[in-house]
Order: sequence, then C-alpha cells, then structure tokens
Amino acid sequence: MALKIIAVASGKGGVGKTLVAANLAIALSQAGKKVCLADLDLGGSNLHLMLGQTPEKGIGTFLNNTSYKLKDVIVPTAYENLTFLPGETELPGAANIKSTVKQELMQQLLSVDDDFLVLDLGAGTSLNIMDFFLLSGCGIIVTTPTLTATLNAYLFVKNAVFRILNSCITRKSPAFNYIESLRKDGVSLQKVHINKLLDNIRKIDPEVYDQYRERSQHLRPRLIMNMIDEPKDVDRSKRLRISTRDYLGIEMEHLGVIYRDELQQTALQAQLPIIIYKPKSVLSQAMFRIADKILEMDYDNSGPLSRPDIDSGFQEAESEAEIDFSSKIESLEELLHSGALTQGDLVETIRTQQMEIGVLKKENRFLKSKILKAADAGYKF
Repeated sequence: MALKIIAVASGKGGVGKTLVAANLAIALSQAGKKVCLADLDLGGSNLHLMLGQTPEKGIGTFLNNTSYKLKDVIVPTAYENLTFLPGETELPGAANIKSTVKQELMQQLLSVDDDFLVLDLGAGTSLNIMDFFLLSGCGIIVTTPTLTATLNAYLFVKNAVFRILNSCITRKSPAFNYIESLRKDGVSLQKVHINKLLDNIRKIDPEVYDQYRERSQHLRPRLIMNMIDEPKDVDRSKRLRISTRDYLGIEMEHLGVIYRDELQQTALQAQLPIIIYKPKSVLSQAMFRIADKILEMDYDNSGPLSRPDIDSGFQEAESEAEIDFSSKIESLEELLHSGALTQGDLVETIRTQQMEIGVLKKENRFLKSKILKAADAGYKF
C-alpha cells in the first residue's frame, strides 16, 4: 500500500487543527492502518501534550544535525500501529528553515514506510506551511463557523493557488514579468481577482497557464467545520465552497462537522485524545466518521472531483449536523437526569454559549462595517 499523506492545516490558530490531527491519526490506526503522526507546527509544537509524550528528540534534532535521518527521531506511542514524529524540541524558531533543508525534510517525509502520514501543520499561510500542505493535494483545512475563521480558510486556499502558480513561473517567462509589473505598480496580489489574473496569463504565457491548470487539478482541499453549536452553522461551509469555486476555481470537498464539546478540555488535561478518553462522545463519533471517509477515498484518482460528488458531500455534512445535534441534546438530558450534570451546570453552559454568540455578533458588525467602508472606497470584491 502506497503512503497516503494527510496534511491538516488551518488559516488561523485556535480552530482545533491539532485535535483533528491527533484523533484522526488514532482512528486510522485503530482501523488497522500503520500511521505516522508528525508535528510540523515548527513555530510552536504542542502535539506531544495531547499524546502524553515527553520527547527527547524531534524534527529539530534532524534539522540541526545532518548525521540524523528522520526515522531516527520517529518514536513509538502508547497506541497500536501509531508512531510519532515530535516537533522542534531542540531548535526554537525552526519555522524559518532554509529552502534546501525543507526540501530534504520533504523528501524524507515522502519516504516514511507507513500506510498514512498525518501532518499537523502550523496555522497561517507561510511558504513552508503551503509547501507541506501541497505534499498532499487532498489536505484537510479545519475551520470554525466564525467569520474570521472562514475568511482565513478562504485565504489559505488562495495562498495555495498562488504557491502552485509561482511554481510554474520561471524568472525569464512573460508571466514573471507580468506579475512583477503588478508589484511595481503597487498592486497587492492578495486583492487581485484570481480568474482575471489567470486569464491575462493565459493570453501572454500559455505555457505557464497550461502548467498551472495541470498542477492545480491535484489541489483538492477537504473541509472540516469544527466547533459548531447548531445545524445552521453548516451554512458557513456552503458559502466557503462557493467562494473558493467562483473566485479561485478550486472545488472544496466536505469531510464533515464536529460539534463543540467541553469534554475536549478535560481530555486534554488528562493528556489523552478524546476518542480514547470518551470514544462514544459526539465529538469522537464525528472523528471516527471522518476517518471512515478517508479510508474510502480513491487516492489513485487525483484529478478533479465531479460536481455531484461534491454536492453529496455538502448535503451529507448537513445531515450529520442534524443527527449529531440530536445526539448532543440527548447526552445533555441523560447527564441531567442521572445527576452527573446539575441544572446549574446546564445554566452555565447556556450562559457561556450566549456570551460566545455575543462575541460573534460584535465580530459580525465589525467586519460588516469594514466591508461597507471598502465598498464606499470603490474596492472591487
């Protein structure tokens, strides 16, 4: 069985990316697959805490000593079929590794002798994160229903598109000169409409355009909407899909939804992944469901997904949100009736959620005012 790489990324921190990576890796290992879980959050590794590991060596050891091979710093875990590649335990600031070192690291990652390699990437859109993500065109983007999180998820895909485009352009090509002229004119590429940019490149540099089209077909990002509170939160997923399709020309597949679960904090304090701490919880069942979908994927067919396949994935996410919401309510009622959860606890849970909703409303008003100001200034969206 050829190695399958699953890069888990996010446009911003705090959306549960590491939670997804750790629990997904264990779910796959429990299905009998050999899995290596790698902490590639080179700016702030903490995956070992969720696994209850205290690593003495890690990627930093490999990057800092050429006599090491990556396999020398991969360690066993308490979980059958799962090994772990710790982060930069000896090399603070490893997020700024040189290009040649990064290439060597990527080559050795590709040679890992397992069924699955799960990469827990840092948050954001740095070049290193983009390159690790693009090791797997079928990487996972974790986001939440908040406006800032979904916006950053969109920007993550946009930066992946730019990274692919840049890989097709040589310094002497007409496309390079065109993009340089935009920069000299003070044009921010982040504000350029991708479809218009590509249309211009197609006219002045057909070779680069064809290369981009070929390579971009292998970019098939999968979405996980985490920390949802109710079924209608899934609507954010549909808007994100429409934006990436219409403005970037990239189809995004939906892997599933995960409800917010306070048990995750308890599991983290116990240094246990939640699917180990409480495998029957709503959150754990969502992770097992996502793992099943990954096991069913056809990795040999890396071309673009068909529209019906993508539509069914988003419809399935809506159904899963409804089902999991019912399960979550039943769990609360069960805890309330058993005495494990008091009415005071329930009131506190509701009060906390109301505070979070209040923060989201303020955030919504703030972003809306920025959009209106930009529109008044004549900015084209």
